Amino acid sequence: MTTIAPVRSRPMVGWAVHDGIVVARRNLIQSIRVPESLFFSLVQPVIFVLLFAYVFGGAIPIPGDGANPEEAANAYRNYLMPGIFGQTVAFAAAASTVGIAEDMRKGLIDRFRALPMAHGAVLIGRTFADAARQILVLAVLSITGFVIGWRITGGLLNAIYAYLLLLLFAYTVSWVGSTIGLAMPNPETASTAGLAWLFPVTFLSNAFVPISSMPDWLQAFAAFNPVSTLVLATRELFGNPTGIQPDYWPLQHPIPYTVMACALIIAIFATLSVRKFSRTTSK
Repeated sequence: MTTIAPVRSRPMVGWAVHDGIVVARRNLIQSIRVPESLFFSLVQPVIFVLLFAYVFGGAIPIPGDGANPEEAANAYRNYLMPGIFGQTVAFAAAASTVGIAEDMRKGLIDRFRALPMAHGAVLIGRTFADAARQILVLAVLSITGFVIGWRITGGLLNAIYAYLLLLLFAYTVSWVGSTIGLAMPNPETASTAGLAWLFPVTFLSNAFVPISSMPDWLQAFAAFNPVSTLVLATRELFGNPTGIQPDYWPLQHPIPYTVMACALIIAIFATLSVRKFSRTTSK
């Protein structure tokens, strides 16, 4: 009489991570196969850099950084680049919103359900791939910044920390984008919804203008906005001008605040995404 050996089950977390990496690889390969999408995702932030550096830069003073017009313009370019970095990684959420909505419409999720894969692997793979794509975007933006005069003066190690913080934020907002995408009925609606909250969040921050120049009632919102602390943290790490900061705790401790905000946002929106995904796929 033969006995059937029980199948060993993999640890749940390790299983989800492994399957998530497989899905992420699939999403990254899909991006490479659509070079037009990749191209325009690189062009848009470069256009923002050139517009703000050469069109608006001369009209936006940075308090305490040079009275000479040429020095002031150069100071603003160094002030600008971390803001563009912050805006760009924040907009990674829009890609997640549209991407997950398209996967749902095309029936890709139903095909994944037929496979012996971890339940949350689709979401892990989507968010990881969308964050990983930002590596190329940040590289292109950095080269553009160097061309217009941006310089890193805070040291190599601090620069590495700055880029890692930017990628952490990209991964964080990808979970927000995935949650929104799962709640949308189609990719067209998801595209609009994915951008609707990003513009106020990124522009009501210190990405392009100092918080001290805003009305008092708006300074409090901007000070606690994670985009503001992300941008300020990267400015400090890159050794770029920071301007004069209002006396708010997040602005005095931008790095720990940004990390804590990312951890909290991931915890909330990863939970919401998985629950929404479970309800949607069980129908």
